[in-house]
Amino acid sequence: MVTAGLIHWILNMLNITVHIRDVCVFLAPVFSGLTSISTFLLTRELWNQGAGLLAACFIAIVPGYISRSVAGSFDNEGIAIFALQFTYYLWVKSVKTGSVFWTICCCLSYFYMVSAWGGYVFIINLIPLHVFVLLLMQRYSKRVYIAYSTFYIVGLILSMQIPFVGFQPIRTSEHMAAAGVFALLQAYAFLQYLRDKLTKQEFQTLFFLGVSLAAGIVFLTVIYLTYTGYIAPWSGRFYSLWDTGYAKIHIPIIASVSEHQPTTWVSFFFDLHILVCTFPAGLWFCIKNINDERVFVALYAISAVYFAGVMVRLMLTLTPVVCMLSAIAFSNVFEHYLGDDMKRENPPIEDSSDEDDKRNSGNLYDKAGKVRKHVSEQEKTEEGLGPNIKSVVTMLMLMLLMMFAVHCTWVTSNAYSSPSVVLASYNHDGTRNILDDFREAYYWLRQNTDEHARVMSWWDYGYQIAGMANRTTLVDNNTWNNSHIALVGKAMSSNESAAYEIMRSLDVDYVLIIFGGVIGYSGDDINKFLWMVRIAEGEHPKDIRESDYFTPQGEFRVDKAGSPTLLNCLMYKMSYYRFGEMQLDFRTPPGFDRTRNAEIGNKDIKFKHLEEAFTSEHWLVRIYKVKHLENREALDHKPRITNIIPKQKYLSKKRR
Repeated sequence: MVTAGLIHWILNMLNITVHIRDVCVFLAPVFSGLTSISTFLLTRELWNQGAGLLAACFIAIVPGYISRSVAGSFDNEGIAIFALQFTYYLWVKSVKTGSVFWTICCCLSYFYMVSAWGGYVFIINLIPLHVFVLLLMQRYSKRVYIAYSTFYIVGLILSMQIPFVGFQPIRTSEHMAAAGVFALLQAYAFLQYLRDKLTKQEFQTLFFLGVSLAAGIVFLTVIYLTYTGYIAPWSGRFYSLWDTGYAKIHIPIIASVSEHQPTTWVSFFFDLHILVCTFPAGLWFCIKNINDERVFVALYAISAVYFAGVMVRLMLTLTPVVCMLSAIAFSNVFEHYLGDDMKRENPPIEDSSDEDDKRNSGNLYDKAGKVRKHVSEQEKTEEGLGPNIKSVVTMLMLMLLMMFAVHCTWVTSNAYSSPSVVLASYNHDGTRNILDDFREAYYWLRQNTDEHARVMSWWDYGYQIAGMANRTTLVDNNTWNNSHIALVGKAMSSNESAAYEIMRSLDVDYVLIIFGGVIGYSGDDINKFLWMVRIAEGEHPKDIRESDYFTPQGEFRVDKAGSPTLLNCLMYKMSYYRFGEMQLDFRTPPGFDRTRNAEIGNKDIKFKHLEEAFTSEHWLVRIYKVKHLENREALDHKPRITNIIPKQKYLSKKRR
């Protein structure tokens, strides 16, 4: 928001009249262009300019990054990936030059990254890991010492200026690796200073003891401070990256998000296409010709692959390094097969005067004029099959790049270019149907409900209801308040009477659900229902138990064999109300759910405390109104109004 506001202010200062909405819409595409530039600069530092140009072209169209940088994607990740890549470029520049100027620029870029996205933790752990591995590889230098010492101190102070970060860099376990490497680097530098003042044998003994002692002290200090409570342990969101089953058991609200699921091979191919195959080749080229900055990109690649495999959302951090290393692989191949062959074709200048014998001979001669009996395989290939092989390899590479461009265009146009509130389906003849149920429902809410009405729905739709319907929601996509979300989950999982008590305590006026049984939409609330149960069970284990919603055989079924608890809960009844009367197809019975391919088990659904207020055209969005209590029943349920109850009793006696 600060970035968009600043751009809008600067443009108005230059008398360029632009609406703030347009700035917000085009912010992500503009920063994706800056990401391409920073990727070019980083790859050029790692390899050469040709690889940098290829990397910039790759990241400009790759679906793994396009998904977060399309126009209208006004989110943190739109600017965070630029800040990530630019910070890494400045860090590599700092390590190569040992310049304090480049390191301060790196700190400023890191400060911007911290203010933009919580993924800055990836940076503050990867850079210390790079320094630590350089120490292990005995690649310590003054350049590394100056770069990291400056980065850690200035970056630490700057990051603590961000309000939501505060003292976390010195109080949380996620930042302790950076502090430990900083202390270890100081000890390492001090021991290197003592090298000139001691004999070789004394220095080796002291060096081994000193480094081991420093590492042990740092490790024990962190454990002690964590045990005593001065340092907060790993948060659940980060701990779930190491223990993939932790979130599902302890923090189901994290595991319930689709972006937090493990990544499938299909997702890798869908988002990266051919780069998945060429990326290991680029990594091999970097490791084969290792130096300080290529150690960094190797660590970046390995760690990003692991995290992207654990969580779909972190594919975003893997995409830039895949583009860089794939560019290095393609660049190397093109250089080998399309490079200047003049040096290989022209023989070296010979000192011998007998040129005729050499010209007629089948042997090659060295600079001394002596015959070389061994002719290399490469030279033989260049004389015969070289041009053919070059043509074949070049055509294959160009075909791969063409397929990559076609895939990126198709994915971008079909998967990432439609707004999330408008769905599209395709008929057998290829024609497209636009499903506008979400906007239809939100417009109805805006026009037909009181402006102070409260809407209860699952948290997925909170921001959309607030933004498009302009109505108050109980929970939204800011999922920090787990207990409140669990209370809504409890209401959805309970029977109508118990749910009504919860809704009355929360002053709910309307309940909104998503139902995909008519059109076969798999992202509806019934498919999300078990996550509501798990989250509610975490806060209310006495009232809600996940096992109650399964059959004795352990199946989750919506037909007649389903659990009685499921068939009578509020979510089930709201989803399938009047659905038992609907026959979608002559081949299926009435009440056939297309999403779950089953005939529903409870067709006789009646409500006592709710009434249907709105159902969209394709039954995708259903809204129910919560009935208000009649006066006498309201008085019976509200004993806190003590001055009315005695009067009611007196009047009833008088009437008798």
